[in-house]
Parts: sequence; C-alpha cells; structure tokens
Amino acid sequence: MTDTRIPSRVFANASQDAESAREIVSTPQTQHAHYRLAFQDMDFLLREDLRPVRFQLELLKTELVLEEAKIASTFVFYGSARIPEPSKAKALLELATDEKSKKIAERLVEKSKYYDVARELAAKVSVLPRDERGWRQFVVCSGGGPSIMEAANRGATDVGAESIGLNIVLPHEQAPNPYVTPSLSVQFHYFALRKMHFLLHARALAAFPGGFGTFDELFELLTLIQTGKIQPIPVLLFGRAFWERVVNFDALVEEGVVSEKDLGIFRYVETADEAWDAVQSFYRERAAEDAADA
Repeated sequence: MTDTRIPSRVFANASQDAESAREIVSTPQTQHAHYRLAFQDMDFLLREDLRPVRFQLELLKTELVLEEAKIASTFVFYGSARIPEPSKAKALLELATDEKSKKIAERLVEKSKYYDVARELAAKVSVLPRDERGWRQFVVCSGGGPSIMEAANRGATDVGAESIGLNIVLPHEQAPNPYVTPSLSVQFHYFALRKMHFLLHARALAAFPGGFGTFDELFELLTLIQTGKIQPIPVLLFGRAFWERVVNFDALVEEGVVSEKDLGIFRYVETADEAWDAVQSFYRERAAEDAADA
C-alpha cells in the first residue's frame, strides 16, 4: 500500500455540488423552489423556523474569520457614533442656530478630544508583535461605524496594522468606516451575537462617552464580570466627568443594589498613555499572582 494514493475525500464538496446544481436541466420539477439545495435556498434560510440556524451561522462565521486571521485577543473600543473629530466638531458649533443646539455642539467639541485619544491608544496597542505561535494579541476591534469607532480603526491604520469592524444592519444606512480592514469587516443581524463577539476575544476594553448603544455594551460586560461569568479584564472608562454626570455609580452603592467592590471592576482614565499603562499593570499583576500560585 505504500505506493497507493489514498484520496482525502470521496464525496464532492459543497462548492462542487452548488456548481452542478446551477447546470441542471430546466423542468417543472427542477424550477420549483423546493428543489433548490437547502444552503442555496434563501427563502428557506430566512424562514422564522430557521432562526436557530442563523444564530449558529452568525456565531460561527466571525469565529472562523478571526481564527483564520490568527487573532488570539482583541482590544475593544466602545463609544458614540456622534462624537466627531475636533475639526468637524468645531464646524458643527459654527452651524448652530439656537441656544439649545449651540450647547449640544459645545459639549461635542469638548468631547471631540476623545477621537484623538482613541486614535492614539489604538496605535499604541497595534504595534505588539505576534506571539511565539504567530498569533496576534490586542488587535483593535470596534463597532465599525463612525466617530470613536472610526478613530480606533484609524489609529491601527496609522501604524500599518489591521483592525476589526463588527457592523450591524440598521434601518438607516450604515457602512463600515474606511479604516476597517476589509477582510476583518463583518456584518451582523443579531445584536446579541455581535455583543458576544465583542467580548469572546476581548482582553481589554476602552469605553468612551456614548449613548444607549455604548451603555448597552458596557453594562453587559460589567454584569458578566460582576457575576463571575467571565474573568476580569481591564475596563477603562474615558472621561470621568462624563461618566459621573450621566451615571451615579456611588448612588447604586448607597442604594444597596451593587457593592462597593463592584466599582473596582472599572477605572477612569483620560489619556492613551494612562490607559495603556493600566492595561500593562493589570497583566503584570496577574502574571505575578499566577507565578505565586504555581
């Protein structure tokens, strides 16, 4: 048997069968929708009954994309899609026509500095070398949209690194920002699976000022760490003044609905250097604890 070649497979693969299915003879039977191969039948795949299958596909596709790109861990960036870079924020202020819109524009100008901070932090974390197995660590991952998300992907691009964009289908048009690596740009239908993929590989997370979406994503992570569903990771809240104005965390302790130690799950930071130092300190301390326990 040493001179005999054993075939690796004997069945045609799905691509071959799909191609063969396109060349079938046209008859009333072959033209009926039920004759389509199941994985080529969009009417079938979009049925309500197939929701569990769509969940599985959406979970699996992104996992395979990241695995094939040899991405071991990510540095996730959350933040508003409405905070523009400083020059654009100033332009909005100039266009304000009444007192209310002027106040909002002034606050956006104040927060626009975080566009540059997010960009700087993303550049810092994107220069790490691959590990001994050739896998990449702390790959920048954003929601793929504009503003703070754009700044994160842009920072990675600044240093020639790839970055991830996890977009979501919305009623209004939303295209990935131009700095997301095309091969790492993924679109989701289900918010729940998108949030899961944000955290599956996250080993650090930066939350910049944001609205409902940012709160949804951030508080899910805080809950997972609080309840012990995942191990703690560095959770960095940029802009203490913003967060303390919009969320009274101390009041939650005073009301007895969270414990004081729960507020240690996250820390406030203002600059890219401060954030990156905090992440490195977190993992140095964890390594020392692991060594002590060994």
